[in-house]
Amino acid sequence: MSTQPDAARFAHIRDWVFDLDNTLYPHHSNLFAQVDVNMTAYVQALLNLPHDEARKLQKDLYRDYGTTLAGLMARYQIDPDDFLTKAHDIDYSGLVPDPDLGAAIKALPGRKFIFTNGDRGHAERTATQLGILEHFEDIFDIVAAELTPKPDRKPYDAFVALHRIVGDNAAMFEDIARNLTVPKALGMTTVLIVPNNFEPTFSEVWERDPDHSDAVDFVTDDLGAFLRNLAPAFS
Repeated sequence: MSTQPDAARFAHIRDWVFDLDNTLYPHHSNLFAQVDVNMTAYVQALLNLPHDEARKLQKDLYRDYGTTLAGLMARYQIDPDDFLTKAHDIDYSGLVPDPDLGAAIKALPGRKFIFTNGDRGHAERTATQLGILEHFEDIFDIVAAELTPKPDRKPYDAFVALHRIVGDNAAMFEDIARNLTVPKALGMTTVLIVPNNFEPTFSEVWERDPDHSDAVDFVTDDLGAFLRNLAPAFS
């Protein structure tokens, strides 16, 4: 694992795969914090629980099933569309546009994708606010994954088959190490995005995934700078 980008390791990459939340925008934006609050509120209303109990259950479901949605569907047979609509009913105006990131993504050779456990609407609104949506060929969301979340192998296989991606020619950027285990096994070059200065501002213990460090090739707390430092490989 390295914190320094090695441009030569990326010279052959032609498919660039990015997670959305806390990856294409920094942790300190706290955009996903709004989603998290909404998910807790959903659990609280669904089961008529006190706030603290609802939050604990939400986090248990996230840990055990990969997403809160997957856990709620498994245990309580909820309507996924209703959950996704309510979870992503948030204010995007505080997310700062990032033209430098957009330019860095645009400069990458080949295709760029968003691969998220959220839904397409949330991804489109987020990327639009950041000013980077136009640079992506497609968004592979939780609906396209038939509601099976990362890190399960099934959505990766579906994504790779849909877009005919060859692992050795692809790189994946994620903020959760365990979500890089399958991409690494597929031959992708993997990059873990961590909070600024490597200090978590909004993450749970199990999101840091120390047991999955073998799945990580590179680590950065500045996605834009990391991508810009790859430019020599493509000149």
